[in-house]
Amino acid sequence: MNFKATLDRIENGIAVLLIRPERTTQIKIPLFFLPEGSEEGDILNIDITKDMPETENAKARASTLLNNLKSKN
Repeated sequence: MNFKATLDRIENGIAVLLIRPERTTQIKIPLFFLPEGSEEGDILNIDITKDMPETENAKARASTLLNNLKSKN
């Protein structure tokens, strides 16, 4: 998913982004995640993708931990 957001303001190291075009939905994110030099009023491209290999690894780790806990009882 790819969308645009306006950097509305910065509050105590937190960037408040307004999703475009409506600009009614806010996302708050630590400023250090934004490109260097980002300023209030900048339009940012946001790209969110699902990391399937990492998701599968996390599920496998959780399953292993759950099985280990069950086998101890």
